[in-house]
Formats: sequence, C-alpha cells, structure tokens
Amino acid sequence: MVVGLTNLINGIRRNIDRRKAARAEKWIQLHQPANHEIETLVYAHRGSKCNRPENTLASFNEAIRIGTDGIELDVHLTADNQLVVIHDEKIDRTTNGKGLVQKLTLAQLKRYDAGSWFAPEFTGERIPTLFEVLSLLTSLDFTGILNIEVKTDKYQYPNIEKILSDMMTGTNWSFDYLYSSFNIDTLKNLSKLEPDTEMSFLTENSIKKIEIGLLEDFVISIHPRKTYAFKHPVLASRSSKPIRIWTVNSDKEIRLAFQENIAGIITDYPEKAIQIRNEIMNS
Repeated sequence: MVVGLTNLINGIRRNIDRRKAARAEKWIQLHQPANHEIETLVYAHRGSKCNRPENTLASFNEAIRIGTDGIELDVHLTADNQLVVIHDEKIDRTTNGKGLVQKLTLAQLKRYDAGSWFAPEFTGERIPTLFEVLSLLTSLDFTGILNIEVKTDKYQYPNIEKILSDMMTGTNWSFDYLYSSFNIDTLKNLSKLEPDTEMSFLTENSIKKIEIGLLEDFVISIHPRKTYAFKHPVLASRSSKPIRIWTVNSDKEIRLAFQENIAGIITDYPEKAIQIRNEIMNS
C-alpha cells in the first residue's frame, strides 16, 4: 500500500512541469465522446451559486430543482455555538453587515440581508443555520449527497466537530453526507466521532498536502483544486481514493473531468454540468 502511494506521489512530482489545462487537453481527447459510462457526480458549489446568492436557502432550493447529484456548503460556528452556513469567516462580502461570524450571535446574524448583494429579487434572504438547510433538503426529498465543508482552516472553533456530529447523527436523513476540510485535524476529530462517515481532505496546489491525504487512513477521498488536478492527470488515473475537484466551471474543464471520469466535480454551474454530461452520454 505504502509503496503504491509512494509511486503515485513520485509520478505526480515527475509531472510538476506540465502546463495546466492545455497539456491535459492533449492528454485527453477533449472533443471526443467518453468511451465509458460517465460516473462523475455533479456537486453544486454553495448551492446553485451562478444564479442564486451563495449558501442561501434559495441557492440550495435551485440546486435540488435542477437535479444535482450533490450539494456543497460551508459551516461556521457563531458566538452562541450555532452552526451557520456561510463561506467567509466575515459576513462583509455576502451580507449588508460586518464582522466575524465567531463574534456574532445567531440573532445578530439573522438581522442582516444575505441576498440583495446578489440581486434585488433576493432581498430578504438570510444566513441559514445548518439545521434550516437540512430541513429544506428533507422537505424537498433530496436523496443525493451533502458535502459539509467545515471551515476551520483559519479559526479552530471550539468543539465544532462534536456540535456538528451530534446534529448529523441525531436524525436519519433522506440523503447521504460527507465531511470535507482543509484542516486535517478537524477530519481526524470527526472520524473518531463518526468512523463510518466519509472524510474528504481539501487541498490546493501542494504535493505535500496531497501526500498527507493519500497516506492518512481516515481520509477516504481527496478534493484538490482544479488547476492542480488538470496539471497532474496521473492523480486521478492512479489514485485509489476518490478524487473530486473544485471549482470546475468552464465547458472545457467540465468535459475534461467527465472524460477522465473522476468521482465528482464541484461547480458553480451545476445545471450546465448536468446538461454537458447528458450530451456526452447521449452522443
């Protein structure tokens, strides 16, 4: 096992000088139909982020409406230990308020508008709690996969793993779920609480991080940045662990991912990705 992983890592190192998508495009015949049944799943990044305000109930509702296979969202902890769904550590970018999530209570966060920054018709959207999102998915009979990214790469929220695990294991949800994080310790803590739940290690453009994810037994899958994955297609072709890449948005990138038949793509354009997949499979 270790020898195989070492060979894989060495193979990636030997390809370090490859250009990004341009060389990958030569390696994969981009405009040829896939010669296999495509098994790549489409994950809606922060919901349907292209046409709805990210990480809101509106974005998750739209993602389910279009039939996405999975939904990705981000979780932080408030000052009063409530799990809320927002990407940034601060609320400044996606609301009309300011401040750190960890310094504000849920009641304070709920005062701010989380939709009008995107478009006037979404005025009134609020930062949702994780439970509100889970309830929405349940009410809409979502049966796909929920990718819960735990945002502890900048701040280690006290006891967030236990609070999160208690919520997720307290109900038999209609959908499957996995945890992802850039923080390997967060995944290790969650794996101790839920040994049967999938842990996915998020990485950017670092071979050292990839190596950590490949070697840690509790890490079940790897979520690398798209630029790194396309630059090193050997990662997808030889890894024994599922690979899901982020954030795959252009037609070319989406087709490349389907051609390689990786486990999943995380995209801002889930409806487009599903249409492209259908087009390839029906050609």
